[in-house]
Amino acid sequence: MYKKIRPLTFAVLALAASACQEQLEEFNPSGATAEAVFTTPEGFETAITGAYTYNRTIYGKESGYALLEMGTDIWTNAESNGATAVAGVSPQPPLVNYQGLNTDNLWVRNNLWQPCYAGINLVNQALQTINTAGLSTARRASAEAELRFIRAWYYYHLVESFGPVPLRLEPTSGVVATATRASVEEVYAQILTDVDFAVANLPVTLAQYPAPATATDYGRITRPAAEAFAAKAYLSSGQYQKAANFARKVTTAYTGQGIRLVANYADLWNITNQRNSEVLWAVNYSTNLTFNAGSNTAHQWFLMKYDDQPGMTRDVANGLPGVRYMPTRFLLNLYNEQNDARYLGSFKQAWIANNAANIPRWSAAEVAQNAALAPLLNQPKFTVGDTAVFTTKRSIDDFQQRYTRRYRYKVYDIDDLYNANGSLKGERRYYPSLRKFDDPTRATATVTESSRDAFMLRLGDIVLIGAEAQVRLGKSDSAAYYVNLVRTRAALPGRTNAMQVTASQMTLDFVLDERARELAGEQVRWLDLKRTGKLAERVRLYNPDARTSIQDFHALRPIPQSDLDAVTNKAEFLQNPGY
Repeated sequence: MYKKIRPLTFAVLALAASACQEQLEEFNPSGATAEAVFTTPEGFETAITGAYTYNRTIYGKESGYALLEMGTDIWTNAESNGATAVAGVSPQPPLVNYQGLNTDNLWVRNNLWQPCYAGINLVNQALQTINTAGLSTARRASAEAELRFIRAWYYYHLVESFGPVPLRLEPTSGVVATATRASVEEVYAQILTDVDFAVANLPVTLAQYPAPATATDYGRITRPAAEAFAAKAYLSSGQYQKAANFARKVTTAYTGQGIRLVANYADLWNITNQRNSEVLWAVNYSTNLTFNAGSNTAHQWFLMKYDDQPGMTRDVANGLPGVRYMPTRFLLNLYNEQNDARYLGSFKQAWIANNAANIPRWSAAEVAQNAALAPLLNQPKFTVGDTAVFTTKRSIDDFQQRYTRRYRYKVYDIDDLYNANGSLKGERRYYPSLRKFDDPTRATATVTESSRDAFMLRLGDIVLIGAEAQVRLGKSDSAAYYVNLVRTRAALPGRTNAMQVTASQMTLDFVLDERARELAGEQVRWLDLKRTGKLAERVRLYNPDARTSIQDFHALRPIPQSDLDAVTNKAEFLQNPGY
């Protein structure tokens, strides 16, 4: 049903585990097979390393943000995203408003369906040969745990995205002509079986991995990370008490191992501090970009078009403006920036002049409107180091508008961007820009790739998974306790009391709002809305761009048409409804 994976898949993984899928499908000139490569402990480790790498097609990639963040209540199209090219930028599959979500969507096929199944197939191949790989007794248990965790992780993405999917626990060899779709319940049963095995057999820390595993490999899964995923998987499968138990353990049991919330929310996104106490699992992108086979590109997609503004030019510090995704008015309004550090910890609103060559000067016409400006005739309105552009979630009153936007630096306030109902007024180039993924370490202003790691599981996420589980169990006091953990961390100095919430506020919608404030842009939002059954409801309420195009059936993605065409039992292997 999916592309045949030739023996080269495994041979190449032994040499370069980060190679992309297209490279993995060439023929194998060496003649090496999985059975030959995986018969030594060192060779077997390449299979495990290779199984991790398929996350690189999803996490930290534009397609992954489109699939896991867009088409929700908190993001909409910026100017350079959509079905047509804008200002020389290639058109993107328009997943933001669902109009491009069809059976031929390349990102659904190439960046979700195929890599997840390729990773699963590699896991199955490795598990088939694990007893002949020469592993020590201790390493065999943790190796199987790693592999089964990864299989569960990929199946989680598949079942949440597509519903009933083929459930394969044996490696695919040769051409597969038929396929059947296991029920969601059957897939989740296997996910939970695998993740439970992982939890029971993984070490608590990387340093506890037995040889010959490379214990210092950042990005390898550990027990706390497996338990964090278990909390999500049990929550998604409706087993709320088990989800609550796992979330509580991850939140409270590992402080001795250094797992705790970072004290300052903004420090999560400091690229010099990205391997911090809150990150449970991440895609480990190398600082040597040639090793990444496609690095993290997240720094581009949420960034506004700043480099055509007065006093500005593109530079490394301000980033590469991809102008793909802008926040909805709903998302901006979720933050009370007078109390909550997460707004300025997440969004950039002030742009500092860096280009003396195009700073505007006071004109005679402007001076004529205000005699007090006469001494400033032909003088620069600001200098390098001053504010050049200001984007804000607040309304600027008329007086301030006259003496900032008209006479000094450029201002875009919330009323310039959005109507009161959240619809866009037409300006999609300039807006508060998500700054979480900025990379000021890039070599030049035109470098598109970043060495920033892509977080897949972090503690703030799991704390709020615990809150959601407690809401589902009807335990509002416990839910408020979890929410207040992240809100206390997020409080500005002196505003801790103002940030506290009570049990009476605890609803599923409140937790979703809090997850937006805490996790905006972190490739969880679509899954959050899907899990809670709130996708269509909240998009219709808060995302005017997608309000009329989203349908209830969009809670599942379409099965790629190429796979439907390839099977011979077409009457049994059917497309998801609506596509």
